[in-house]
Amino acid sequence: MAGILYAATPYGLFTFVLVTMILGGAGAWAAGRALAQTWRPMGMIALYMLFLTAGVRFLHYALYGEPLLSLHFFLVAYLWNLIVAAFGYRAMRAAQMATQYSWAYERVGLNWRAKSGG
Repeated sequence: MAGILYAATPYGLFTFVLVTMILGGAGAWAAGRALAQTWRPMGMIALYMLFLTAGVRFLHYALYGEPLLSLHFFLVAYLWNLIVAAFGYRAMRAAQMATQYSWAYERVGLNWRAKSGG
């Protein structure tokens, strides 16, 4: 997988897991939740994750000497951040709908559904 998901450097896998998956993922989850909490549309995640991914890629460059302007690794990190942010968004939105409209909706995993009339 070296060269596909992470750079073929001595610390490539370590940096991918620590910086991209853990730190980037935590930031993406928090951003997704914040976007849902402020009732912004889900499409805003794409724009926010561009900036977060640029920050993650800068950390790869500054801390571990990986290439800064690598489109391939930027897209890998962007896709990861986008997926995690979307899950954070859906988790928060489902909780919001079930809490604020508890008389009409119930939470079902990462979604909500109308309560049965019975």
